[in-house]
Amino acid sequence: MGTITTRTVEYPADGLTMAGHLALPAGTGRRPAVLLGPEGPGLNDFQRGRADALAELGYVALAFDIHGGRWFTDPEEMLARCTPLLADPDRLREIGHAALDVLRAEPRTDPARIAGIGYGTGGAIVLELGRAGVELRAIGTVNGLMTGRPGEAARIRCPVWAGVGSEDPIQPPAQRDAFAAEMQAAGVDWRLTIYGGALHAFHHPPVGGDQILLPGVGHHPRHAQRAWRDVVGLLAECVPVAE
Repeated sequence: MGTITTRTVEYPADGLTMAGHLALPAGTGRRPAVLLGPEGPGLNDFQRGRADALAELGYVALAFDIHGGRWFTDPEEMLARCTPLLADPDRLREIGHAALDVLRAEPRTDPARIAGIGYGTGGAIVLELGRAGVELRAIGTVNGLMTGRPGEAARIRCPVWAGVGSEDPIQPPAQRDAFAAEMQAAGVDWRLTIYGGALHAFHHPPVGGDQILLPGVGHHPRHAQRAWRDVVGLLAECVPVAE
């Protein structure tokens, strides 16, 4: 089977020097690729590990950066950075396009077979790439059910899967409903999975004592495993490693 290889890739976006984590599968040929976006606090070792896990499955994976190498432990700092970002689709797209350019430039990437997976803010970025008309094979978003500008979801040309915890106060039922209505009106092939009893960021294990969590954030180990299986299933359906 061989071993995966990883490296840090630096690239400019949003006025910052981003430091993404690129994971390559064993072998030498071109492979389908996955753009992997982190949640609001930023890129950390857990998300880098997700990219590594995708490489183990045979994908080229880029866990992209959203804060110029920073990972926020203070939610006030994180919100000061993310709130204006989430209100500006063009900035989200710039961050996404810059990472996508890095992924496409990797010789192991099959540029015709790229999927986007994102968590929270990273999910919003991946969705905006779809709304911008980027050619993706699949979009998956966990806790990132942000609606876009009216009518732009019609540019999404791939299946969209979204996951959210039933008790998530940051992505409440009204937001889920608006997202579903947007996808349905645009004629998108969409699915929404609601994980019963789960809070916001239920997929992310506790990281350390120095991180302060927002109210409504909490890990749900069983649903975290299920959401990962759902992501892997989406990729297996839409961008199988062997085609």
